[in-house]
Amino acid sequence: MITMKEVPKQDRPRERLLEFGPNHLSNQELLAILLGTGTREENVHQLAERVLRHFEGLYSLKEVTIEELMTLKGIGQAKGVNILATVELGKRIHQFKEKEKYVIRSPEDGANFVMEEMYALKQEHFVTMFLNTKNQVVHRQTIFIGSLNASIVHPREVFREAVKRSAASIICAHNHPSGDPSPSQEDIHVTKRLTECGKLIGIELLDHLIIGDHRFVSLKEKGYL
Repeated sequence: MITMKEVPKQDRPRERLLEFGPNHLSNQELLAILLGTGTREENVHQLAERVLRHFEGLYSLKEVTIEELMTLKGIGQAKGVNILATVELGKRIHQFKEKEKYVIRSPEDGANFVMEEMYALKQEHFVTMFLNTKNQVVHRQTIFIGSLNASIVHPREVFREAVKRSAASIICAHNHPSGDPSPSQEDIHVTKRLTECGKLIGIELLDHLIIGDHRFVSLKEKGYL
């Protein structure tokens, strides 16, 4: 059996993929990577070429069965399964439609987005929602768990993720396990610190929500932003 290592280096598709990227490989080379090995009579490139020739290109592989694949010399069950799995993944990627992103237009929208997950928590969780220019939530992340403290909830941790996600703005939220969403002085201090840091780097803090027992307080509505 001729393995990939026995193919001249310049013809090894794995190395070419790593060096140039998958878009620079031919259909034959991509299939050769899936097959991994050839047979005693032909290397993996030749086997891949024969498979494509048999099915007259990629299109007929769309509905191929394991039985059809295994009629070809050099294609056993393992190679056939690899091809079928790859074809199915391709179909699913093609058919996939991204779920509509949640849009936050008001403090109520933001609170509704996190209320069910946060109102009954027994510890304080500091959560950040990262929004795009359309105010759609592109990501949500718990930044910290524990009593809110300005020295612990550091703006660096909040805005590092915002930059990573290319967020246009953020909304922060944390819960009060007591069920009372009234803001403490520490809540207000953290909010002002995040607001100032956001202005410096150009990522606006739209609101800081405090989640209680099916109630919430918006620090923006309270005038602290």
